[in-house]
Amino acid sequence: MRLSRSLIPTLKETPAEAQIVSHRLMLRAGLVRQTASGIYAWLPAGWRVLQNIARIVREEQDAIGAQDMLMPTIQPAELWRTSGRYDAYGPEMLRLKDRHERDLLYGPTNEEMITDIFRQSVKSYRELPQMLYHIQWKFRDEVRPRFGVMRGREFLMKDAYSFDLDYAGAVVSYRRMMLSYMRTFQRLGVKAIPMEAESGPIGGNLSHEFIILAPTGESQVFYDAAFEGMDFSGGNFSHTSETDLDRFFTQMTTPYAATDEKHDPAAWAGVANKREGRGIEVGHIFYFGTKYSDPMGLKVAAPDGTQVSPHMGSYGIGVSRLVGALIEAFHDDAGIKWPDSVAPFKAAILNLKVGDAACDRICEDIYAKFAGHALYDDREDRAGVKFNDADLMGHPWQIVVGPRGAAAGTVELKRRATGEKQELGLDAALARILG
Repeated sequence: MRLSRSLIPTLKETPAEAQIVSHRLMLRAGLVRQTASGIYAWLPAGWRVLQNIARIVREEQDAIGAQDMLMPTIQPAELWRTSGRYDAYGPEMLRLKDRHERDLLYGPTNEEMITDIFRQSVKSYRELPQMLYHIQWKFRDEVRPRFGVMRGREFLMKDAYSFDLDYAGAVVSYRRMMLSYMRTFQRLGVKAIPMEAESGPIGGNLSHEFIILAPTGESQVFYDAAFEGMDFSGGNFSHTSETDLDRFFTQMTTPYAATDEKHDPAAWAGVANKREGRGIEVGHIFYFGTKYSDPMGLKVAAPDGTQVSPHMGSYGIGVSRLVGALIEAFHDDAGIKWPDSVAPFKAAILNLKVGDAACDRICEDIYAKFAGHALYDDREDRAGVKFNDADLMGHPWQIVVGPRGAAAGTVELKRRATGEKQELGLDAALARILG
């Protein structure tokens, strides 16, 4: 993408409404623009980040056998009345009527809808277990939407739902999903701490929330340093082996971890390697048994011929919230420091003298080799403006092309995360980035 022809409206000044780091930087780096209270348009660079996060989430869901689907944002109120949640959910639910005066709602979550779909489609234990998920927009009418995408009214979520014949099967599904989450966050470049949690309006009695560590996080967290050394890649844990899942779940739930509200000093006293920090909740998983299958009449034939209600679980990841959370975890005074896995572009190409034949030729050559994965700053601006915008936008690599280097066949390569700079030949610089 050529910056001279791109809708990436960077700002020098911080907008007055931005109260936290991620909100300030998302506005200044041209990732989003607010269209209404708590509702944002995702501009091209921000949309690329959102899609990259969603891709990683989707790949890890697919890896455990979860099936990708898409449910509508608008739901019939009757489904929620059947489950008993329509009136209980509260004013955060956006309620509306169609032209026939039928009650509808903009879905804040999808337990009722997926239960209804499953009720219409699955009749026997032979069709279990199953997991289904989608990545879809949600709406919750927050009283005070603030902090940008960290607490908006419209947001992108990954919702997954598991269906098992009994509790034992549901626990296996729960553990498999928990492992998928830890792998997901590791691929995003962050440390995630799973903590026992309340189920809230979703319901259920087995629940964990996932907190990623960030120096400007919204809540104080206490945790065992054992979490920092855990690795979920490669063959350390199997997606399918129940023995490995048992070992994984024990390892995840044994070390001490708690938010400030649930911190138990007595439990903390027994932790050898204590850590304190700030964290942001980015995911939540629940087992809730037959909370929805019972009232909604979801039954399947058991092996003995009786009709039983499947046991269910619900698993959410805040995809759009993760954009803000990652910025809170990776930034400095100059701007964002995107992890390679989610950055909108692998590199920014900075042409310090547009119109110079050698600079233009080298930049065009580099740009072609990236095949759409680099942002080419071809604007006729001062070098300082280009350096500042590149740091603000946070692309992992900066390739700086100036007249002196172009004449010598070299470029300056800067690693945004560390600030390290090197003078390299063009081929060597490209090999560092593209492998």
